[in-house]
Amino acid sequence: MTTTTEIAEQAGTDAPGPAAVSGWTATRLVAEREIRTYVRMKGFWIGLVLVLIGIFAAAILPGVIGGGPTSIAVVGQAADALQEQAGFEVRTVADADAARELVRNEEVEAAVVPDAQGNPAGVRIIALSEPPMDVIAALTTAPPVDLLEQGDVSAGQRQLVIMVFALVFLMFGMGGLAIAQSTVTEKQTRIVEILVAAVPVRSLLAGKLLGHTVLALGQVVLFAAAAPIALRLGELDGLLTAITPALGWFVPFLVAGFVLLGSLWAIAGALVSRQEDLGSTTGSVTMLVMLPYFLVMFFSDDPLVMTVLSYVPFSASVAMPVRLFTGEAAAWEALLALAVVAATAAAVLLLASRIYAGSLLQTRGRVGLAQAWAGRN
Repeated sequence: MTTTTEIAEQAGTDAPGPAAVSGWTATRLVAEREIRTYVRMKGFWIGLVLVLIGIFAAAILPGVIGGGPTSIAVVGQAADALQEQAGFEVRTVADADAARELVRNEEVEAAVVPDAQGNPAGVRIIALSEPPMDVIAALTTAPPVDLLEQGDVSAGQRQLVIMVFALVFLMFGMGGLAIAQSTVTEKQTRIVEILVAAVPVRSLLAGKLLGHTVLALGQVVLFAAAAPIALRLGELDGLLTAITPALGWFVPFLVAGFVLLGSLWAIAGALVSRQEDLGSTTGSVTMLVMLPYFLVMFFSDDPLVMTVLSYVPFSASVAMPVRLFTGEAAAWEALLALAVVAATAAAVLLLASRIYAGSLLQTRGRVGLAQAWAGRN
């Protein structure tokens, strides 16, 4: 692991005093230290492997395990059109409207209703978003299929992708906690005094953000590359076609959102001097990560709420990619939302720089925001 002493030696100083280097060199040294520290931690690699396993499992296992017998709603004598050996879970309903409602509410996977248009099969199949091939195969003559929702993915697949987007956002948003923990550890052990002698305080902040952003970017690019492979192995070509554009947007949104949240995590760490006190400053940042996750999960079917969330800086990084995946947002909307997140991240970074510099060397308990802003000891 790159140590604090090594940073001081590379910067050209080994004693307290004015910072020896500034600008990009100092930022790079700190970023390298953060990256090397975390990539040598077993927990980092264990978490990475577990997420990759989860991606492949979510894509492959449903097709391997299956979901049991297909549930079907039938109207009147339409059930006679099914072969007895098909083994479906049949539910008899009064009329076609009732069957259609069950399909729309996803209480059954398909419905078989009488066909008044005189097709050879004598029945029609109603499905939500994709033809039920097992039901069609069970009929002696292939009937017409009415889809209630045209689309490349089923409702279940759509909800799964939304959940994965939200979970990845949550994971990387909370990952910024490492910046706060690193900062308060350096304050508690007084290592920060040696670091500040070697590099400027603002370069220390920039280096931490850069290092952890590179780590986050590397992980999300790896996940984005693994997802299409997993979907192909799971024979989910339609889902792959639908999700690819959203994945392309998810990467820059996640990076911009990480910089925004990472700046706030850095403030939370700089305001306290002990790990035991960190919870008193991280609660509000945690809420800014958790709230968008729950809002997107609960309101993913509400276009109005999702549109609003797409332009709120703290939730846009997950809400806008979800809207792009569901086809509810145009490219210009994504560009506008990304600009909002990037502008907010830049403003918060400037704010964080001032507070971080004003509180980093204050190691006598918790520092108030006003005190940190003024830079008073």
